[in-house]
Amino acid sequence: MPDPNPARARHALWAALVLIVIWGANFSVQKEVFKALSPGGFLFVRYLIMPVAAALLLCWRHGTHWPRLPRSVLLSLLKLGLAGHLIHVGLVTYGIHWSTAFSSSLILACGPVFTLLILRWHGLEQLTRGQIAGVAVACAGVLLFLSDKFLGGHWQASGGDLTLLVAASFFSYYTVAAKPMIERHGGVTVMTYATLLGSGPVVLLSLPAGLNVDWAAVRPVIWVGMLYAVLISAFLGWLVWGWVNAVRGVARSAPLMYLMPPVAGLVAWAVTGERYTGIKLAGAALTLAGVAVAQYASVRPNDPVREAPAPVD
Repeated sequence: MPDPNPARARHALWAALVLIVIWGANFSVQKEVFKALSPGGFLFVRYLIMPVAAALLLCWRHGTHWPRLPRSVLLSLLKLGLAGHLIHVGLVTYGIHWSTAFSSSLILACGPVFTLLILRWHGLEQLTRGQIAGVAVACAGVLLFLSDKFLGGHWQASGGDLTLLVAASFFSYYTVAAKPMIERHGGVTVMTYATLLGSGPVVLLSLPAGLNVDWAAVRPVIWVGMLYAVLISAFLGWLVWGWVNAVRGVARSAPLMYLMPPVAGLVAWAVTGERYTGIKLAGAALTLAGVAVAQYASVRPNDPVREAPAPVD
């Protein structure tokens, strides 16, 4: 339920808008970091930092008495951590590296469509006509958006976009699987334990790439970009977003996520010189419209599809 305090609601709205700018800019920031460290080197450092941040958060919330969870719950959180961190973040990292900032933000915004399809597959959601229409429009928009890359033979960028589509589907699985655990154990506990359990495999798999980086030669600006991407955008960003949802309500906050691709596109245009054709802009507008219709065509007030944000990394 939204917070009835008008001042808190205004502060939450401004915090959400600042966060959208941070997340939108993060796509361009990450691409620059990847150039210096390689995607594998980035993952290696990210998952040395993330578990430390998660442990500090648990200590801040619970001191030395962390929540005791049954083995079955820990196993479920391990699966969640592998899906969310090893697979989703891994695919997103390489997808962004191969694609462009604007394309990455738009493709990842399709997450709610995958959430809807996963719920339908499990028999938890019946598709309304509006949702079917929204999915169809979103698919047409994605095809239109990607058409110039396919027709132009830009296979690496096209492969990056397809990788990001797969990554978005894993984030949707994470959203659906995490929801009952968050309701039972709390968002902070689920997020931190999934991070702690999922970080180890990422570090092991990215270790060769991490060892290939000449860390002494990494410029300070790259370290700033790394900390921005990992701590400010990813870790603190999701904590702030959780507070925003608690104050404003998910239904009022989730639509703000559709501002993220335009922000990412503007930042990439201004900073990296990325350019957009009319077909690409039309495809982007069609995609976002379709995702919005699919996400909000349900009549249920607590629909997980309504609550599913775009993945942000």
